[in-house]
Amino acid sequence: METWVVVLIVIAVIALIVWGVVSMVHVLQEYERGVVFRLGRVQRKAKGPGLIILLPFGIDRMRTVTIQTVAMNVPPQDVITKDNVTMRVDAVVYARVVEPVPAVVRVQNYLFAVSQSAQTNLRAMLGKYDLDTLLAEREVINRELHGVIARVTHDWGVEVLSVEVKDVDLPDELRRAMAREAEADRDARALVISADAERKASRVLADAAAILSANPQAMQIRFLQTVTAVATEQNSTLVMPIPVELLNLFAAGRPAGDPGNGRAVEPPRPGPEDERPPEQGNGRPG
Repeated sequence: METWVVVLIVIAVIALIVWGVVSMVHVLQEYERGVVFRLGRVQRKAKGPGLIILLPFGIDRMRTVTIQTVAMNVPPQDVITKDNVTMRVDAVVYARVVEPVPAVVRVQNYLFAVSQSAQTNLRAMLGKYDLDTLLAEREVINRELHGVIARVTHDWGVEVLSVEVKDVDLPDELRRAMAREAEADRDARALVISADAERKASRVLADAAAILSANPQAMQIRFLQTVTAVATEQNSTLVMPIPVELLNLFAAGRPAGDPGNGRAVEPPRPGPEDERPPEQGNGRPG
């Protein structure tokens, strides 16, 4: 019996030693850091990555912290803007641990703490702006919100890389009103563009009319070009208006008494023989 007891004791000691050796060895990945507590006191510098040797039997305890960038969704928050518009806004926060020791010692759960800080500052920050500024100056609001949250999380060893307002949920009535406003604005711009085009076209036409009036030959060339363009179409009847200037050109080569020039022809004047009195009869009855 004594031999079996000794064997059991030896086996138990060997198992205890093996367990202690195994518990001493830890491997941390490249994106992991280990915060070591020795008899309850934190070591100043984080361990890792790679092979880490700890004292066994609970003397050293290690808590693993990831230094990867974490994207945290901020739950939708009810926000009242400066012009008393109620909306629901959510955001996303990109953060990572840069100092593992403060992230473990100074805050219980740094991810939860960053999320709560983002929610609180999101409501407070957006409440200072009106609706138009919130929709138009999204980048400015993101930068200001990032600066506020980064100052809060700096003491926790957490770096906030960026904060972005992701979605703005407006009431249905406000959406319809904004749609009508945008449609009216587009119609107004279309009218302005059309009026400006008409003004420019009228100026060009006025310049063309001035040039054609100063050069009648150019007017005739333009008329012939128009006739040529109309003749190319599949038309059975072609009505050609003849300008008065063209008639004057044809009338310039006729004599003055020619009826073709549009003047009235004077009747011939009577000669001397036509001025004699008519012959009187001999009085005899025929």
